[in-house]
Amino acid sequence: MKKCFSILLSVFFLSLFLGGTLNAQGIRVTGKVTDAADGSALIGVTVIEKGTANGTMTDASGNYSLNVSPASVLQFSYVGYISQEVPVNSRTTIDIALALDVQALQEVVVIGYGTVTKKDATGSVVAIGARDFSKGSAARPQDLIVGKIPGVQITNSGGDPTSGATIRIRGGSSLSASNDPLIVIDGVPIDNAGVSGMPNPLNLINSNDIESFTVLKDASATAIYGSRASNGVIIITTKKGLSGRPFRVTYDGSVSVGFRTGSVDVLSAEEFRGVLFSRYSTTSPAAQLLGKTKTDWQKEIYQTASSLDHNLSFSGSYKFLPYRLSVGYTRENGLLKTSGLERLTSSLNLNPTFLDNHLFVNVNAKYMNIRNRFADHGAIGAAVSFDPTQPVYDPASSKYGGYFTWKQPNGDPIAIGVTSNPLALLELRNDRSLVNRFLGNAQIDYTLHFLPDLKFTLNAGADYSWSDGKVIVSEMAAWYWNSGKGRFNTYTQNKKNELLDFYANYKKDFTSVKSRIDFTAGYSWQHFYREGSYLERNYAKTITYQDNEYFTESYLISFFGRLNYVFMNRYLLTFTLRDDGSSKFAKENRWGLFPSVALAWDIKEESFLKNLNLINSLKLRLGYGITGQQDIGGDYPYLARYTFGQDNARYQFGNSFVTTLRPEGYDRNLKWEETTTYNAGLDFGLLKDRISGSVEYYYRPTKDLLNTIDVPAGTNLTNRITTNVGNLVNKGVEASLNFKPFVTPSYSWNFGINATINKNEITKLIAVDDPNFIGVETGGISGGVGNYVQINTVGYPRNTFYLAEQVYDSKGFPVDNLFVDRSNDGIVTSQGLSDRYRIKNPYPDLLMGFSSMFRYRNFDFSFNGRISIGNYVYNNVASGSSYSGIYASVGGLANLNRSILTTKFANPQYWSDHFLENGSFLRMDNMTFGYNFDKLAGETGNLRVYLSMQNLFVVTRYSGLDPEVFNGIDNNIYPRPRTFMLGARLEF
Repeated sequence: MKKCFSILLSVFFLSLFLGGTLNAQGIRVTGKVTDAADGSALIGVTVIEKGTANGTMTDASGNYSLNVSPASVLQFSYVGYISQEVPVNSRTTIDIALALDVQALQEVVVIGYGTVTKKDATGSVVAIGARDFSKGSAARPQDLIVGKIPGVQITNSGGDPTSGATIRIRGGSSLSASNDPLIVIDGVPIDNAGVSGMPNPLNLINSNDIESFTVLKDASATAIYGSRASNGVIIITTKKGLSGRPFRVTYDGSVSVGFRTGSVDVLSAEEFRGVLFSRYSTTSPAAQLLGKTKTDWQKEIYQTASSLDHNLSFSGSYKFLPYRLSVGYTRENGLLKTSGLERLTSSLNLNPTFLDNHLFVNVNAKYMNIRNRFADHGAIGAAVSFDPTQPVYDPASSKYGGYFTWKQPNGDPIAIGVTSNPLALLELRNDRSLVNRFLGNAQIDYTLHFLPDLKFTLNAGADYSWSDGKVIVSEMAAWYWNSGKGRFNTYTQNKKNELLDFYANYKKDFTSVKSRIDFTAGYSWQHFYREGSYLERNYAKTITYQDNEYFTESYLISFFGRLNYVFMNRYLLTFTLRDDGSSKFAKENRWGLFPSVALAWDIKEESFLKNLNLINSLKLRLGYGITGQQDIGGDYPYLARYTFGQDNARYQFGNSFVTTLRPEGYDRNLKWEETTTYNAGLDFGLLKDRISGSVEYYYRPTKDLLNTIDVPAGTNLTNRITTNVGNLVNKGVEASLNFKPFVTPSYSWNFGINATINKNEITKLIAVDDPNFIGVETGGISGGVGNYVQINTVGYPRNTFYLAEQVYDSKGFPVDNLFVDRSNDGIVTSQGLSDRYRIKNPYPDLLMGFSSMFRYRNFDFSFNGRISIGNYVYNNVASGSSYSGIYASVGGLANLNRSILTTKFANPQYWSDHFLENGSFLRMDNMTFGYNFDKLAGETGNLRVYLSMQNLFVVTRYSGLDPEVFNGIDNNIYPRPRTFMLGARLEF
């Protein structure tokens, strides 16, 4: 694969060299294309010799150079500007100033089943184009928009290159069901259930292939997607070829290295010995276990991260066929040893037109092959707690791979109660997956010849994936020594997501009544199918622990419609209705109706503002709508189900053993979770958009939330059932502000900032009021079994921390096992629910993003970052440290967090609020320096080189390694590296 790619790159660069040495017959015309309004250079203007395929594009300074016939005509075209045709007349220098096309300048925003101009949009819609992406971001697509959009929070799952991200739009709307937004790629909604062996579903796309992200946030914008839109919608549009553009080759490449930003603060070998001797005598069994080395276990399991990324694209237009083809190769090695991926992507876009531009065909095809290597994240916690006086390798442990191992007197490894060698956990485990995925669709738009206002669209799409994975643990692994010796696990999965949309669109201007309508109505069919297997055996494959196969499917059938009405070019109305039928629910609850309505007033079009140059846009928006949630877990949650018993749990009849069937609890009355959204927004632009922005307020109550509650004995086949019983409210304010202080031909500066305040409150959890019901515990932690530090309670935010109030001495040190008696019963214990209290939650009170882009001639400098204020983090890494944990009587030692020197806890105090910390932070996500070289390869090529730094710094008072933990529980998160990237973009 890598060899083929290298050959392809070699051919490409050779063609550049040869291309620069050949001169076509005729004359060379050079010139500069500028904006007629302010004289600024226009980058990427298409310059074509009329009637031929001979053409070029302007560089970063607006310059162009082209060999043409002396009697030819040059065509200049640029999106948003009026095209020009200029006779050459044997001239060698032709400078052109293009004027804005007011009609074409209206920004078009992609929405569900169509587009709308930004001027006519009535819902809460934010579009981020390629020029606004975070420059120099890593290979993961979601990183392109981190901190860019108010109300959108993206939290990567640490620094693991194989991991995905948690995306929340306006806080999410569920407690037990999915809170992930619906993602639509080139018109195909993808399945949120994910792909086995591929944690990040967006790895399907190479970041260089993405043209734009459009985020639909309120119900008036998302209701067109009905039952899947409660958590918002993200529409990803990939790059395509453009009609009339010359052949263009673009290479994007980067290499990077990443380093750890710090370590968990644990005791050094000397400190560890000192603490041990303060608790045990030098002749005690604990002291006899001490080693003689000084091992930094965190250093042993981490490495320098590295990555390389190559993407080569070919685009242009051949007669009636605009096209774009790209291939990409990515390789990443993570900070944690044995973690990484290797990915090959390809994308093909064809956009021909037929029948005198009445028939448009849009074909998109994407293929991805990814090989993941997953590291055992348990090694992170093991490195924090493993005895620092022991060596990594031990000659006496040769049968355990040569890694130091805690052993019994007979030489066998200790099975429980001790920590496994961190490096052995990584190097004796080989966890790999191979995933092939194809996503494609063909969309046909036909405009009737006899009625050009009416267009029919047929969209057929498919998303197929094939997964194979193996988890092989060596038979020398000490932690499996007494349970079969090693593991040889395999799994497979085949997924199908098939789509068929058919809809009609009617657009008409009624000038006599100063009205404009845009009406869409259609039908959608989508089929989801999954099948797979899981086989768990010992390494020698002589013992089978599990052997399971499964298949499952579901259908979604929908009818939808949307009406956009504009009166006097200033009063706007949007009405949307979708009727969804999902096979995930019983017939009585299968269909759901999801309406929305939005009103907007374009105040700038009023006579009292129309001629006011200070304000160039001002629009007030109001919206209301209902959306649903069908991702409630499983495809048949309403059906009575039976589960086969395990082979080691069969029932004996005489000499025969019979596999049992176990009935599962179920609720036939399960139905959609429904979210109602009220939205009010104000969009504005001042001084020719030198200052622009928006302010929005929303109120989002969700009813019929899924919650797991107790049921009376004998009424179901379980004592707890998941059913629709809860209510939740999200409300908040969003604001964004963009500045363009300087815009000149030589230099420009853009600066943007956005802010979000979101509050959530649970308003109902059980069917009837019960004064003794304290809530539903959640937020599981490491340490013990079934321990939780969060709770969902009516009147409080979800996942509120539920802890005991620590008592401190006169010097400010926590007193061991002493807490405030909140129940006033004279019995104080952190484990007792009566003495715990609800305090803070993981979600920020204020979330902000900021970005800046400065350009001076060919230099550019950009940065973007985020600020999170009021998010709290439970430090589970520190909470497990106590003197009792340093020595295990079965024969092992464990290191402690340095916080033990302050707390001096004899036993773990998991529920002490001492370990709850303010996790507010400022993070500089990205900083990039770039330079553009013009007139390369015969004055037709452009080269941009850049140096980018990611995760540059974090300002926080949190004592742990990283305060950015989505669920608020810091439990040995894979660290985020500080990355330095060198990249280049070459166009020819």
